[in-house]
Amino acid sequence: MKLNVLQVILLLCLIPISTVWGQENYKEKDTKFDFQNENFYEVKMYSSDELKFKKKPKNVILLIGDGMGVSQVFAGITANKGQLNLLNFKNIGFSKTQSANNYVTDSAAGGTALSSGVKTKNGAIGVDPEGNPVETILEIAEKNDKVTGLVSTSAITHATPASFIAHQLKRKMYEEIAADFLKTDIDVFIGGGKDFFDARKDKRDLTKELEDKGYQMYYDIDDAANVTSGKLGVLTAAAHNPDFSERGELLVKSTEKAIQILSNSDKGFFLMVEGSQIDWGGHQNNTSYVTGEMLDFDKTIGEVLEFAVKDKETLVIVTADHETGGMALLKSDMDKGFVKAAYATGGHTGVMVPVFAIGPGAEEFTGIYENTEVFEKMLKAFGFEK
Repeated sequence: MKLNVLQVILLLCLIPISTVWGQENYKEKDTKFDFQNENFYEVKMYSSDELKFKKKPKNVILLIGDGMGVSQVFAGITANKGQLNLLNFKNIGFSKTQSANNYVTDSAAGGTALSSGVKTKNGAIGVDPEGNPVETILEIAEKNDKVTGLVSTSAITHATPASFIAHQLKRKMYEEIAADFLKTDIDVFIGGGKDFFDARKDKRDLTKELEDKGYQMYYDIDDAANVTSGKLGVLTAAAHNPDFSERGELLVKSTEKAIQILSNSDKGFFLMVEGSQIDWGGHQNNTSYVTGEMLDFDKTIGEVLEFAVKDKETLVIVTADHETGGMALLKSDMDKGFVKAAYATGGHTGVMVPVFAIGPGAEEFTGIYENTEVFEKMLKAFGFEK
């Protein structure tokens, strides 16, 4: 079939659009209102003696369940017959998620508030409302000789992880966000988004540039199994990783690998881990997707807890950037692990989200406060000045 000049131009114009859309197609509806768990897991409940920590943290691990409100948490509790690793957390608060220009935040503004203590406009990454770069907890940690890491089940260039390492006006500037990785000394990053590093419009191969900078680069977490030190980048998918039913233990393995490498440092570390796809299930009003991702996220929390309880110097914080879907739990069955829900929207909502903390400094996270205070409390725990 021959194409005329106009058709060729239209096809060429669609190429970048399709790349961007590939990052956002999780918002397509796939409505499913119930979930029957078939994969129950044991949860270790720690004693009060085991949960005694040192006074000041050397490490901070921030786990963000994107789109995770109290309904999503309780869906996980219900699905696992009343047990989650999260139930070990005794210091619990709530954060208010409004952005600088909207009652309902998006993940870019929500992530920036958590990472920098600055409320910004929806869609903005690591900048204030006027577009000026703001220093993030990851960058401040690096400046204070901590090692740092990011782990995500989305593309590592997506809004939440990007807000900890990049400074861009728009969250869809994925190639610019990828290039910002070269401007930092991050030690470990694991997530999708390979195409934004090595299949770029500007023809730069950032994976080669990262290798030249000393990074060990891999494209499957299992291939990095023998890496125990040094700088590590693992780009696990061309764009986003598949959902919980297909990706196996990727988030658990990635988090374990990041902790293994970062804990080599005598100075301590900052690590952000995102369970990205709780949000995506909410966008789709898909209870199976939401709850399966919540359980996967909680298994990762369990691995982090095990490290923190042994280490005694690690503050662990679990929170969300916002709630997604306006999820309401209906007549479910905790004895059977059955969850049934309804939804108010296919987007985000403006409700408060929970903040769970355990470890040295955890008591600071109780109460009701702005999302920006999560950053302030991490800064105080580390003893850093902004």
